[in-house]
Amino acid sequence: MHMRFLSARLAMVALLTAAMLQVDAQTTRSKTTNTTRKPTTTARKPASTTRKTTAQKTNIKETDTNLVVKAVDTIPKVIAPEPPRELIKLDTVKKSMRSTSSLVRNPEKDRTPLEYEHIREEDATYVQTVWRELDVREKMNQSFRYRADEDDGNQRFINILLTAIRDGEITAFDAGITGEDDRFTTPITLQRIGEILVGKCKTEQVPDWVKDPLGQKGILKDTTICPMFNPDDIVKYLIKEEWIFDKESSRMFTRINGIAPIKISVDENTGIVLGETPAFWVYYPDLRPILARQDVYNSKNSGGRMSWEELFESRFFASNIVKSTIENPFNLYIRQFIKDPILRLLEGEAIKDKIFQFEQNLWTY
Repeated sequence: MHMRFLSARLAMVALLTAAMLQVDAQTTRSKTTNTTRKPTTTARKPASTTRKTTAQKTNIKETDTNLVVKAVDTIPKVIAPEPPRELIKLDTVKKSMRSTSSLVRNPEKDRTPLEYEHIREEDATYVQTVWRELDVREKMNQSFRYRADEDDGNQRFINILLTAIRDGEITAFDAGITGEDDRFTTPITLQRIGEILVGKCKTEQVPDWVKDPLGQKGILKDTTICPMFNPDDIVKYLIKEEWIFDKESSRMFTRINGIAPIKISVDENTGIVLGETPAFWVYYPDLRPILARQDVYNSKNSGGRMSWEELFESRFFASNIVKSTIENPFNLYIRQFIKDPILRLLEGEAIKDKIFQFEQNLWTY
């Protein structure tokens, strides 16, 4: 009995110790969980505070940006204009890679014109200025409109002038609105010459076939139309020259001062000629070296060509006198006081005869 009582007592003690150990384990678990959760809560607090501050900052920035007045550029933007279109297109003629002639020709013509004989002012006893009109449609002046292309370019005389102006070899001078300035006072550019000869570009409305293929809606669009230069439109030239009698050599000299292509204004609707004015002037002494290198078309013999400088100096062209300083105090053209074209031709011949008679009357037989 005593042994059974002891074993039962030991079992009760074991159960009590086990229960006590289980309670202690639970308490330690709860303590550990509580201690581990506290730092997490403390760690979450700053996160919440940072969110609030960032939200406040963003709100402040948004309000600040709403309050700040945006800067507006009040200076108008300058749109660069389109570059001026080339109204006079002078294409560079391709040079021949093989000789097109059976003759051995000098490809580089280095001809230079002869210098003029010096005339002292004291020896010039008689000086008159004459303006001549040269019409290229006359048979003797057909070489001025020769259309062939050679290694030195197109052979029309107007193309020779414009090519020299484009290359900067000579200077063109403005002739004024009505052609009154023939003293070589104002240089002009090739672009300005194009505007004088063919006019400026125009903006017109044309049907828009892209948006309105059938043309039923009447949709229009703006387009720029630029007339192109036609060398064949230049059919007249104005030549300014001086007739000088030198008493030292007893000779009458003729010196060309300038050459000007004439622009003919025609009414587009009626075709009536409205007027003729010089387009620009070229100083002939500056042009002589260029003309000495250019050959003139010879319809009779291609092997007997002369230079353009020789043509002008030898007077191998037909022209009519349209103005002179003889008995002309108001500096008028003949057409301004004589309306009949036949009488204008006779007046020009009369002026030429007066110059001739002055030289003849100096001699006694």
